[in-house]
Amino acid sequence: MKEKCLFCSIASGDTDTEFLFENESVVVFRDIHPHAPVHLLIVPKKHIRSINDIVAEDHSLLGEMIVVARDMAAREGISTSGYKLLFNVERGGGQVIFHLHLHLLGGWKR
Repeated sequence: MKEKCLFCSIASGDTDTEFLFENESVVVFRDIHPHAPVHLLIVPKKHIRSINDIVAEDHSLLGEMIVVARDMAAREGISTSGYKLLFNVERGGGQVIFHLHLHLLGGWKR
């Protein structure tokens, strides 16, 4: 049996990670190494290795992740000042944990 990855463990509630949001498909929590004043991770509960591993049945999940990110930006008070959404893909693209996740970054004073 394949060992669960870190984000599988987090998404399934096996860690003490505090969720800012959870539904049947995704969880949202703060990045432990933030690169912005607001740095959240939107993580699907389904293990998908990276964007390169998306299949047709995952298309609606990607849309849901983006909508959840938009809603979280509003909850964090950064929706009007602006924010970034980022997928890192593979090592060369900065992916460190090989479980699909969307970064929500914002809160800079500009």
